[in-house]
Formats: sequence, structure tokens, C-alpha cells
Amino acid sequence: MTKKKAKRVARSIVIGHVEKVSRHIFDTYKKQITSMIKGHHGVYALYRRNTLYYIGLATNLRNRINTHLKDKHSKSWTHFSLYIFKRQNYIRELEALLLRIAYPEGNSQKGKLKGSSDLKPVLKQLVKKEQSKELDDLFKAHKPAGKKKPVAANRPLKGLFKGGKMIYATYQGKDYKAWVNSNGRISFDGKFYDSPSVAGKAARKKSTNGWRFWKYKDKGGKLRPIGDLRKG
Repeated sequence: MTKKKAKRVARSIVIGHVEKVSRHIFDTYKKQITSMIKGHHGVYALYRRNTLYYIGLATNLRNRINTHLKDKHSKSWTHFSLYIFKRQNYIRELEALLLRIAYPEGNSQKGKLKGSSDLKPVLKQLVKKEQSKELDDLFKAHKPAGKKKPVAANRPLKGLFKGGKMIYATYQGKDYKAWVNSNGRISFDGKFYDSPSVAGKAARKKSTNGWRFWKYKDKGGKLRPIGDLRKG
């Protein structure tokens, strides 16, 4: 029986938080708030109403908040948030990251990311390389495309009359003649047509079954519909 793999539980970094609380809670409920965060370490944020003003870290959150109620920042913030950490391992690096992202007005220093490489020069080189390729493509001399072979026209009469043949038609008492070339092309009234039906439409001025409309003379001189040629 196979053992089921134990489900991995994500480890939490933040184990408690208080967000956007008025600083006046220290006036009435100082004992309660300070006892709750006593001895805890983490990150805190000070706000001027809804605007982030300051980010800091502390190994003793109670003492740091109390300090900011009296120091040079005391009149610059109205609300605060606290984020309590389980361990101190990454607390300084996290503070630096937050400072670099938010860059609050009250912080005089930008966070330092120790051990982190600045990848902007690498990105710059990659972009330059891609731009160089794009530039080359823009000015590359391309070989002229070869001439495409013309698509063979669909001529159903092709090969039926070696050396060419005259075909005939009569409509409303009027006689018509057309010449079928050896390549199957039909010459009628100074124009060329690939289909007997299209040539018939040109004569009758309406849709026509050219295979019945046009006739050819057989060996005995008898007129027969050109459609008979498709039967044999």
C-alpha cells in the first residue's frame, strides 16, 4: 500500500496584524494595545490619513510606536498598521524592500538590498541586442521574389479539338460562331473565354448551358452539341 504524501503547509511569515488604526487608541487604550504587541518584532507603517508616511521595523513594536508619538514624526501621522513576524530572519530585508517600493515621505533613507544584484545593466544589454537585430532586419537587402508561375486556367475544352475547331449556335433566329483553340480557349466576338457556358452567356446575354448551346460538326458534317464529346 502506497503512502500518501504529506500535504505541505506553507509557513507564514506574518502571524498577526492590525491595519489602519487611529493613533488616538494610545490615548484611551494604551495599556491594551501595548500589552498586545509587547515583546513582538515586525514591521509597522504610519499614515497621514490614507497616505503612507513612514515604514519602519522594530524588535519591540510597543516602544517604537510610543517613540513616534513624541519624536519629530509625531505630528505627521494619524493612523498606523502593525505586522508581527514569527521570526526575525528576513525582517530587515523585507523592510528594505518595502522602502524601495513605497519610498514614503517620512523615511530619509532608501532600503538597501544586500546580496542582490542590479539586473538593469543585464536587461539593457538584452534590449540593445534585440534592437540591433530589429535594425538589421529593417535594412537587410532581400532577394527579389521569383516570378510565380501562372495558375493554369480551367478550360474544359482543352484537348478536344486538335488544331482548333469552329463551333456554332442559333438563338432566336440568329446564328453565332466561335472558334475553339487547341488550348481549349474560346474566341467569340473579339473576346476570349475559358468556358463554353461563359461564351454562351456572352451570346445570349443570360446564363446558358454552353455544352448544349454550342455545337460542332462531326465527320459527316452533322451539327452535334459539344456536350456529346464528354460522353465518349
